Amino acid sequence: MVDPVHYFEGDTQASYRLVRAIKNRFGAVNELGVFGMTDRGLRGVSNPSALFLSTHARPVYGACVLVTQEGSRPLLVEVQALVDSAHVPNPRRLSVGLEQARLAMLLAVLHRHAGIACFDQDVFVNAVGGVRIGEPAADLAVLLAVVSSLRDRPLPRALAVFGEVGLTGEVRPAPRGQERLREAAKLGFSRVIAPRANAPKRAPEGMQVDLAERIEDVLALAWER
Repeated sequence: MVDPVHYFEGDTQASYRLVRAIKNRFGAVNELGVFGMTDRGLRGVSNPSALFLSTHARPVYGACVLVTQEGSRPLLVEVQALVDSAHVPNPRRLSVGLEQARLAMLLAVLHRHAGIACFDQDVFVNAVGGVRIGEPAADLAVLLAVVSSLRDRPLPRALAVFGEVGLTGEVRPAPRGQERLREAAKLGFSRVIAPRANAPKRAPEGMQVDLAERIEDVLALAWER
């Protein structure tokens, strides 16, 4: 009889590990613990979001900050994309840390509803830090990172996003939107693009929450400043 099932995850070259609860007879599942590896064993990380955010000396294109939710814990993760001209008949679609099949679907939505084509481009997407993201609320971050790389246009440094994208181009709500906003505000992000259905009753102090109903709205909002 097995009471819990836990997985160790993370980049083997990094000094921290992710502990994910898949089965837990006496508690919640889909929880994520972040631990640093020290000479005295594993030590809990008090601010895990800082591990998954890259620090760039200047704005870079192809990077977007996602506010994701792992169990009851909101996390900020940088999603990076590289879009380059394909040199083979079948362009490559590679996703690391994000759902592989969903990337092709999102590129089709981007073409059909925003008029942005990547059919002759290789597209590579990566979640920084070796974390694996399984929730569809990562869709907006993936699309904005792809468009940023394709157009060589950096996103604003203080911007974070979350939201699912449907096949008809609509932006669908994500669970626990208020907790995501609070986590982004705690780490100094002053703007968040979120689904309109996640409109907060009261935005965190000093934060601007831009609401979108469709992918076209998201693209307009992301580079409005």
